[in-house]
Amino acid sequence: MDKNIAMNAIQLALNQARRVEQSYPWGQVVWHVWSHGKNLKPLVLFHGGSGSWTHWVRNVNTLAQTHEVWVLDTPGFGDSELPPQTRDADDLVPFVAEVLQKTFENEPVAVLGFSFGGMLAGLVAAQHPHLFSCMVLIGVPGLGLFGEELPMRGMMAGMSEAQQRDVHRHNLKTIMLRDETLITDALIDLQQANVARDRLRRRRIARTDILAQIQHAWTCPVYGIWGEQDALYKDRLHHIPQVLKVLRSFTLVPEAGHWVMYEKPEAFHTIVNALLRQN
Repeated sequence: MDKNIAMNAIQLALNQARRVEQSYPWGQVVWHVWSHGKNLKPLVLFHGGSGSWTHWVRNVNTLAQTHEVWVLDTPGFGDSELPPQTRDADDLVPFVAEVLQKTFENEPVAVLGFSFGGMLAGLVAAQHPHLFSCMVLIGVPGLGLFGEELPMRGMMAGMSEAQQRDVHRHNLKTIMLRDETLITDALIDLQQANVARDRLRRRRIARTDILAQIQHAWTCPVYGIWGEQDALYKDRLHHIPQVLKVLRSFTLVPEAGHWVMYEKPEAFHTIVNALLRQN
């Protein structure tokens, strides 16, 4: 494994991306767009909490072979501004819906939502179902299935740079990745940059069953993909199809943790491409 895989992937992706900046009365948002063909259907990607478009860094160029890939820095994350009076995913719904409506002129689009971004997608799809042609949920919270809180570490005043990096390494190992060899210095750089730009620190609804409650309002086909070793769902993965009864398929990726599309991109792409061909 190239120790600089994260940095190499980011530079390669940026070299082939088109940056789209949009201004709204409540702030500015930034998209990164990839397309390796003509007249391709749009595919929208929502990243996870404390993330940015870089959560998809190992996926965008592959997905862009068959779709025009639009990756949003969700308002309050990455390069996108936080709307006023916004504290959690449910507060973001009207703003993200407005962004989708403007960008795609009210045409329905296929959406992949990872973790927090999948919960956000589900919330938007319930209130604005006409905006989605299909939805793939990836390791999402909001199912009421979390067990005990994971032993995440926080930053303390007076920490050295090395100590802060140790915190990021620990948290990546604890929640995001099964394979510790992927946690390189470059990946810690990426994580550090993303966490520093997270202005939406509350996660009050992630531990609720909000998606289970609203799934009846989804009108598009919905699919689920999880890493077989997702730390958030230890010993509970088998309950997910029982809770999300609308899922048309539920696929587990072997030897993958929560950040499944980064850890096992080839397997992830095979699954996603098969789902997207159906829609």
